[in-house]
Amino acid sequence: MSAFETIIGLEVHVQLNTKTKIFCSCPTSFGEEPNKNVCPVCLGLPGALPVLNREVVKKAIAFGRAINATINQNSIFARKNYFYPDLPKAYQISQYEIPIVGAGSIEIEVNGEKKVIGVTRAHMEEDAGKNIHEGNCSKVDLNRACTPLLEIVSEPHMRNSDEAIAYLKKLHSIVRFLGISDANMQEGSFRCDANVSIRPKGDCKLYTRVEIKNLNSFKFIQKAIEYEVDRQIEAWEDKKYESEVVQETRLFDTIKGITKSMRGKEEAADYQYFPDPDLLPVFIDDALMQEGSQIPEMPDEKRERYIRDFGIKSSDAAVLTSELEMALYFESMLEYGASAKGAVTWLTTELLGRLKGENTLQNCGIDSTTLSVLVQRIDAGKISGKSAKEILDKLVEDKGGDIDALIDSMGLAQVNDDSALLVAVETILGANADKVAEYKNGKDKLFGFFVGQVMKVVKGANPARVNELLKEKLS
Repeated sequence: MSAFETIIGLEVHVQLNTKTKIFCSCPTSFGEEPNKNVCPVCLGLPGALPVLNREVVKKAIAFGRAINATINQNSIFARKNYFYPDLPKAYQISQYEIPIVGAGSIEIEVNGEKKVIGVTRAHMEEDAGKNIHEGNCSKVDLNRACTPLLEIVSEPHMRNSDEAIAYLKKLHSIVRFLGISDANMQEGSFRCDANVSIRPKGDCKLYTRVEIKNLNSFKFIQKAIEYEVDRQIEAWEDKKYESEVVQETRLFDTIKGITKSMRGKEEAADYQYFPDPDLLPVFIDDALMQEGSQIPEMPDEKRERYIRDFGIKSSDAAVLTSELEMALYFESMLEYGASAKGAVTWLTTELLGRLKGENTLQNCGIDSTTLSVLVQRIDAGKISGKSAKEILDKLVEDKGGDIDALIDSMGLAQVNDDSALLVAVETILGANADKVAEYKNGKDKLFGFFVGQVMKVVKGANPARVNELLKEKLS
């Protein structure tokens, strides 16, 4: 048990999925030829004036509503001044004193325990470009410059890396369910900066915090936080905390699994914020507020509905609502006629359990209609659960297929003809009269023997019906 308490606050940059940039009409498409999606505004050329994209405001309002936050009807854009090669204007247009989204909260669950994490604010801003380092040559691609971001700043309420990851995954699902971002971490549209500090347990003081910059995978975020906590604890125990832990920005080396110093951490005063003279204060009229407030069903609401309407276990409902694609797949299965219980089992346990490596729900080739048909054939008694697993293995291997055709070609159709089953039952019981007597004298375990013998005689027999017929005859 550690003698220290960890304090974690997260800043998440979410790229909003508008068709055009926040202050100009350049497209936001990813993967284009370097410096193709640029214009005088996002290049910061003299005389070019920014014009705010209304869709950015609308999406920011939607996020605020989803986390029950205050929406500021009036907000202000500010200039955040710093020099970096990928920032063409030498300042970033952001929000400082009055952001569009004020205080809100997000509920997480870790190891069965729920906890509310406060969200301090969420503000609109433009992204910078991208530096590309190739050998001794450095290049700048400004396609991403002026791309709309929503920066979401949490309170320092998280106490370990598990809580941090739970918060990030919940935040990730919220923006995906809202449809305001694809939140693709590999493409940089969901990036996290983690602020980490420690203190002796029972102490209320906040000590020196270190910012770990530009983390873009849940795995690396967790490892970076855990390494940084260990580094700070070691410095404290060696009585070198004040000299070795300074307020700075660090980067995570994914190869070595360590954080490394990048630069000293700037404060607000270093950025010399002031209201942007080229942009009017943002005023959200009633029509825009109403438009932005029309949000779809959120993960928590969907989870509660699944539990209430379908009798699903809370843990299963949590898995189904962890990702938008999962929830849509499940609901589509129900629309195509699958039972809720069968859909949960064959989606979350059987199908997901077979998807390894790069094989995902989106690219496995098994659509919701196909899996729904499989569940319906099981429920109707046409195939057994064991046979269904063989079919699913084949579907995964071939990346799809026709359920009924596979049932026929693999010879897995279940026999439900009572006349054929009765003949087999009577034959087996007649040939094993001694064992029947033992069973009736209390040797119940022999029942499994009888079932097995009937199943051998009638290939593909429905085991449930075999059980019923045997019980009738043996009673």
